[in-house]
Amino acid sequence: MPDSSLPPVSTSCSPAGLVDMVAALADGTVTARRLTEEALDRIAAAQPRLNAFRTVRVEAALAEAEAADRRLASGERLPLLGVPLAVKDDMDVAGEATAFGCAGEFPRRTADSEAVRRLRAAGAVVVGKTHTPELGQWPFTEGRAFGATRNPWNTDYSPGGSSGGSAAAVAAGLIPAALGSDGAGSVRIPAAWTHLVGVKPQRGRISTWPEPEAFHGLTVNGVLARTVADAALLLDAASGPHPEDRHRPARISAVGAVGREPRRLRIALSFAMPFTATPKSLHGEVRSAVERLAGRLEALGHEVVPEDPRYGPIGLTFVPRATAGVRDLVARLPDTSLLDPRTHEAVRTGRLLGGLPLRVSRRAEALLGRRVGEVFGRFDVVLTPTTATPPLRIGALAGLGAMATDRAMIAACPYAWTWNVLGWPGVNVPAGFTASGLPLGAQLLGPADSEPLLLSLAAQLEAAEAWPAHRPT
Repeated sequence: MPDSSLPPVSTSCSPAGLVDMVAALADGTVTARRLTEEALDRIAAAQPRLNAFRTVRVEAALAEAEAADRRLASGERLPLLGVPLAVKDDMDVAGEATAFGCAGEFPRRTADSEAVRRLRAAGAVVVGKTHTPELGQWPFTEGRAFGATRNPWNTDYSPGGSSGGSAAAVAAGLIPAALGSDGAGSVRIPAAWTHLVGVKPQRGRISTWPEPEAFHGLTVNGVLARTVADAALLLDAASGPHPEDRHRPARISAVGAVGREPRRLRIALSFAMPFTATPKSLHGEVRSAVERLAGRLEALGHEVVPEDPRYGPIGLTFVPRATAGVRDLVARLPDTSLLDPRTHEAVRTGRLLGGLPLRVSRRAEALLGRRVGEVFGRFDVVLTPTTATPPLRIGALAGLGAMATDRAMIAACPYAWTWNVLGWPGVNVPAGFTASGLPLGAQLLGPADSEPLLLSLAAQLEAAEAWPAHRPT
């Protein structure tokens, strides 16, 4: 493994995983106060070089932990009672600002977002909010508001984005799991580049309230964890609708799915990239990693067949929704003069495409769903790379214009965004490492409400691949 440049952190013997922490808290072998103190110590030690957090809630988190200990001592049990977790800086936490990666002063929120409210209802201790690029637009986590968030496997590289702060924090072991959001791969891409399980659930599975839907239906909230069981536990705890949500999928049990061995599946192995009118190619090490994983699936008894979904003109429907989403958010910011020039360009595009093109793109979703979903009449799961390239170096896209940035990020990440247009679930699973030790990932993709199948398959792969045994130095 590569030599990480993280500073020394706590060598606590406390359980590192979410499931393990919950069990230890329940049986009294550790306290919430201790787990929270250790998490805060690790965050403080890593922050100068890793830079994963926008906000660290030291006093508030310790108070929440002490309250959790009192509840545990009284015999109360909840799914996440006393566990320290983090959320991305596009989610409201009462008493904290929601800057969403932007520079400037922002008012403190008076209420939790629905996803954070559900974490608290499950007993979690929220230790802080993690970095994201400006309005979550890019697959790197850098910006004038906070500098650069770095990859704990090698801090010369990006952890990806836009949930890069959450991914870096979990991969480095600062916290056991975190919430992120995914509008074009923003959970799955950083999960791939930091050796994590990243779940983009069905649209509406985890509420985006106070937005009835985010980025005109492209963006969903998701989870990042080191194991499938940890991801499933957090997914179940965070899931559930707000009464005014636009999307309300059927209820599932992610935790229950992890404990079930999948039946023999027919899996489509696809390397095809949707049409974007921009140059892109698949890096050889990424292809080899995904092919190796396909071989592992065959060894587990599944049938893997080369086959590509029929993406058609799906790219034409993405840009109006994405840029209109940026336009909507910028209209609420306190000081737009501090924004990246690329954001201003996205706003201009959003104004041009926010009328009829946006309405047409929304109406086209059902037709595109039938076209792409045809593959699930013949296959159970689609396996693709999560990204076309290994992790990008810090600053690789700094200083580029809007068009050059778009072309560069499409070239690096052409595989994930289609499932955001459709609203369907996808799970990044670790696929191995480059020759220099940088993590790579693959996607397990399914039709609507297929999280249980995808998580069951991911858990089977994890047992065979032993992903959690590999950690940054």
